[in-house]
Amino acid sequence: MTDSNDPYRRLRRIQYALFLLMAALGTAGVLTESLWLLGLAAWALIAAGLIEMIYRP
Repeated sequence: MTDSNDPYRRLRRIQYALFLLMAALGTAGVLTESLWLLGLAAWALIAAGLIEMIYRP
């Protein structure tokens, strides 16, 4: 059962999506030895961390 009055629900979904994107890009970057994919994974992790620090109570 979901709580429709939760104002942070959308931010949590965005944060989880960023974590999944980071994991996928990081794995692809390691497997292909591509530094730009690892850089994108790092930026996704930074964005998810900022959401965690700023918007989460």
